Amino acid sequence: MKKLAIIATKGTLDWAYPPYILASTAAALGYEVQIFFTFYGLQLVRKDMSCLKVSPLGNPGMPMKMPFGPKWFRDINWNIPNIIQANIPGFESLATALMKQTIANNGVATIPELRELCQEAEVKFLACQMTVELFGFEHSDFIDGIDYVGAASFFEFAGESDICLYI
Repeated sequence: MKKLAIIATKGTLDWAYPPYILASTAAALGYEVQIFFTFYGLQLVRKDMSCLKVSPLGNPGMPMKMPFGPKWFRDINWNIPNIIQANIPGFESLATALMKQTIANNGVATIPELRELCQEAEVKFLACQMTVELFGFEHSDFIDGIDYVGAASFFEFAGESDICLYI
């Protein structure tokens, strides 16, 4: 059986998609999959994911298209300078709301749905115990079905994996 090892280090809404999409797809293709959540990636396995936001600041590759209005309006690529993004209160919340609307408009699964799909496909979730302690989290902050391990435990699987991704 092929193996996929993923290290998830990012904790924003847009960065939550790659590990869950890749893991669920690999599991559907018959891979054994483990995701090691460390540092900000731990946000992706918390019970409360309302903190997941999009941060367009300093992300020049992020399109700022409107998920509503006539087609000509939705097709405009709103290149908003960082200086404006940084100085407008609530800009990150606005960008998050627009991204969530875009996701809904396009029928893309939500992060909770993708996470549940991974769990149903028996993707193994590993939380970095050192990072959990570093950030002062409690095991009760996280969803059920997680193993709390050190990096050495993950390396055992990753060292045998066919594919290892750092996200």
